[in-house]
Amino acid sequence: MSVVPASLERRALSLGTANAVDYALQFMLPMVLTRTLDPHSFGEYRLLWLAVSTLMIITPMCMAPALYYFLPRSDRPTRRLFVNQTLVFLLGAGVVSAWALSMWNPFLPGKFEAINEGYGVVVPAFTLLWIFASVLDILPTAEERVAWQARVIMGLSATRTVALSAAAVVTHELGPVLWVLLGFTAIKAAILLQYVANNHGFGRPLWRRDTFAAQVKQAAPFALSGALHGVRVQGDQWIAAAVFTVAQFASFSVATVLAPLVQIFRQSVNNVFLPSMSRLQSEGNHVGMLALNSRANCMVALLVYPMLAFAFVFAHQIITLIYTQTYLDAVPVLRIYAVGLVAFVVELVSTLFVLRQGPFAAKANAIVLAIALPLSWYGAQHFGLLGCAMGSVAAIYAERLLSLQRIAALTETPIRRLQDWATLGAILTAAMLAAGVSALTLLWSDWSSFTTLVVGGAIMAAAYPPALYLTGRFGELTTFVNALRNKTAAA
Repeated sequence: MSVVPASLERRALSLGTANAVDYALQFMLPMVLTRTLDPHSFGEYRLLWLAVSTLMIITPMCMAPALYYFLPRSDRPTRRLFVNQTLVFLLGAGVVSAWALSMWNPFLPGKFEAINEGYGVVVPAFTLLWIFASVLDILPTAEERVAWQARVIMGLSATRTVALSAAAVVTHELGPVLWVLLGFTAIKAAILLQYVANNHGFGRPLWRRDTFAAQVKQAAPFALSGALHGVRVQGDQWIAAAVFTVAQFASFSVATVLAPLVQIFRQSVNNVFLPSMSRLQSEGNHVGMLALNSRANCMVALLVYPMLAFAFVFAHQIITLIYTQTYLDAVPVLRIYAVGLVAFVVELVSTLFVLRQGPFAAKANAIVLAIALPLSWYGAQHFGLLGCAMGSVAAIYAERLLSLQRIAALTETPIRRLQDWATLGAILTAAMLAAGVSALTLLWSDWSSFTTLVVGGAIMAAAYPPALYLTGRFGELTTFVNALRNKTAAA
C-alpha cells in the first residue's frame, strides 16, 4: 500500500519543483524589464497582464480544470470528446476575450485604447492564444503525465524569460517585447495542438450535447466562486489602474510580489494534508480533520512568518534591488500586504472543501468583494497607493472570520479550538523578534541593498531559532527539521 503514496509524492515533488522554477523565472523577468523599459511602458506591460489574468478567471469558466474530474473516469473515445470540446470552448473564450481588449470594444477603458493604438493587433491576438493555450497547463497532469508536464513548464518558462529579456535589452521598447510574447504564445498553442493530436486526435464529433452539459454543470459552480475570489484579489489593482497614472500603477503592482510565494508554500503543504483530511471527515472524525488543518497552518507559518517579517523590515531594499529606486512608491504597499498575508497563512479552504461548502465559499467571496472594492476605492481617494491596498487586506481578515464561524458551526467546535492560535502567535512573535534584531543591527549601515539583504537575512536566520526558544516553540523547528531528514533518508 505504500507504493501509491510514494509515487504520488514523487509526482507532487516533480510538479512542485517545476512550478518553483517557473515562479523564480517569472520573478527575474521584471528585474530586466524595470531596467530596460521606462516606467510608463512597464506599467502598460503590467496593465496588459492584469487584464488578461482577469479574463482568465472569467471567460474559460473552469472548463479545463474540470478535466481532472472527467478524464480519469472515461474511456478513450470519451476522453477525446472531453478534450476536444474543451479546446472548442477555450477557443471561443479566447475570441470573446480578444474582442474585450480590442478597439472593437466600445467600452474599452482609455488606458487600453492607448495600448491598442500603440501596438495594434498584437494585444487581442496574444489574448486569444494565451487563453486557448492555457489548456496545456492542465491537460497532461489530468492524464497523469506529470513528468512531461514538468518538463514543458520549465522549458516554456525558460524560453519566455530569455526571449522577452533579450527583446527588452536589445530594443528598450515595449512593442518588440509584446511581439515576442505573441510568438512565444503561438509556440505554446502549437505544442498543445501537437500533444492533443498525438494522444487523442481531432476526430468527430468535436462536442456532444450530453457530455458538454455535464462538463459545464461540473465546472460552473467552481467558475463562479473562482471568479468572485479572483475579482476580489485583483480589485485593488484595477482601482489603482483607474485612479492613478500608468507609472504609479506599475509601482502598485510590483508590491504584490509576496502573495504568489506564500501560495506556493500553502499549496505544497495542502497537497499532502488534504487527502488525509478528506478521509477523516468521511469517517466523521472532525477533531482529527481540524487537527490536521491546524498542524498544516503551523507548518506554513514556521516558514512564511519570518519571510513576511523580513519583507516588512527590509521592504525598501527589496524594492530597490528587484525593481530599482524608480518604484519605491511600492514600499508602503508591500508592507501593508505583508500584514494581510499574516492572516492568509491560516488556510481554511481545504476544510470547507472536505465539508462540501462550495456554495458558502461563493457567498462569502461575494460578501467580502462588496466590502473590499468600496474600501479600496475610498482608500485610494484619501490615502493614495497605500490606501488602495486597504480593501484586499480587510477582505483577507473578513473572509477568514466568516469561514471560521461557518466551520465552527458545522463541526460544533469553538473558534478558539479550530486552530492552534497560541502556536501561531508564538511563531509570529518569534519572527518579529528576529526581524527586529536584524533591523536594529543594520540600522546605521550604509551598505548597498544587496549586501544589506544578504547580511540581514543571515542575522535573521541566526536569530530566529533563539526567538522560537524564547516564545516556547523551538520544538516546532526541531520537528520540522527531523521531518526533512526523514524525507531525505526515505528518498
